[in-house]
Amino acid sequence: MSKPIVAIVGRPNVGKSTLFNRIGQKRVSIVDDMPGVTRDRIYLDAQWLQHEFTMIDTGGIEFDEGSHILASMRQQAVIAMEEADVIVFVVDGRAGLTASDEEVGKLLRGTKKPVILAVNKVDSPQREMDIYEFYNLGLGDPIGISASNALNLGDLLDAIVAAFPAVEAEEKDEDEISIAVIGRPNVGKSSMVNRILGEDRVIVSDIPGTTRDAIDTHFTKDGTKFTLIDTAGMRRRGKIEEAVERYSVMRSLRAIDRADVVLMMIDASEGISEQDKKIAGYAHDSGKGVVIVVNKWDIYPGKDDKSTLRFTEELRDEIGFLQYAPVLYASALTGQRVNRVTELVKYVAEQQSMRIKTSVLNELIRDAVSVNPPPMHKGRQLKILFMTQTGICPPKFIVFVNDANLMHFSYLRFLENRLRESYGFEGTPLRFVVRNREEKEE
Repeated sequence: MSKPIVAIVGRPNVGKSTLFNRIGQKRVSIVDDMPGVTRDRIYLDAQWLQHEFTMIDTGGIEFDEGSHILASMRQQAVIAMEEADVIVFVVDGRAGLTASDEEVGKLLRGTKKPVILAVNKVDSPQREMDIYEFYNLGLGDPIGISASNALNLGDLLDAIVAAFPAVEAEEKDEDEISIAVIGRPNVGKSSMVNRILGEDRVIVSDIPGTTRDAIDTHFTKDGTKFTLIDTAGMRRRGKIEEAVERYSVMRSLRAIDRADVVLMMIDASEGISEQDKKIAGYAHDSGKGVVIVVNKWDIYPGKDDKSTLRFTEELRDEIGFLQYAPVLYASALTGQRVNRVTELVKYVAEQQSMRIKTSVLNELIRDAVSVNPPPMHKGRQLKILFMTQTGICPPKFIVFVNDANLMHFSYLRFLENRLRESYGFEGTPLRFVVRNREEKEE
């Protein structure tokens, strides 16, 4: 089930990114705090009162020199209305109501989407009077906050989650594998979808961003049911000339949330970009199975018998957090190796659902500790008491120890590597929670 999307909009320097980061600190990750995993991003998974949602930092309404300010504002505001479930309109309480605020407010009043008006920089009782002029926007009760000082963020979050649409149960065949095809614009996602399906179900164009919507297609191959979700391409922020491409990211994130396995497509002719890392990062953080598809391999320049080896080494170096993902070199244009896509997807889905008995896990732990004992820290040594698997998709493990503070990320990585060497788990991230023996699972 996809999470609600919350878009933060407003003028530059009103505190949107500060609010974005402040809310992000409210959710503490206990399963993936290893160095090398954190990436710069414009999205953030957040949680408030048992509600999970994805926030999008729009980066501000940006105006190029010589552009028509009102036209640019209108374009971004309209797209935010169309794509988000809830819009948080951030204004500056110190600066007061501006003409730019009024133009955005005029457009937001015409949308059917819930709009939460956040008056930022209200950081003292004397500033509380600053919110009243924003009633003129006609967007309901303004909420005075201070993102930098975390004042009244609880009230803001209450208003946000109260505006979420009602959750409708999604009917899904338990035996059906959902696949999200993701990647930057023009890497060949739609061509790959059409090649897998054997027919032209999706418009194919050389113009980046042709696919705006996520399109579901159900099919069966070799007795296995699949749902294929083609998604709008994601482009690096600095390359976005059309504001619509910024918000196409939202649709792609929804598709990843709904998928079991993600096809992370990379253009062989262009190599690995920072945006590739960000796109793959969201799939990893969401716990999805991943198959890396290097497309356009038929036109890779200077190809020889060691090209795949060199490219794979570069992939592993550049996208270190996806060491576990299988890599397929293919061509949607010629059909080269495309028949292996569904085979790999099915294999990764099986790996995601694998369960290892506790007795077997603890035998592995004993062997690992005997080969590489935990290091000492300030005169104390970590003792691993036992490990048990508590979930699948992705596989989740709880490691009980004498003192969780003694567990270093490098030793946890060592245990993960031993687990993968013994049992595979290819294509799926693994989640580890380290707990003291006396702690019970919630």
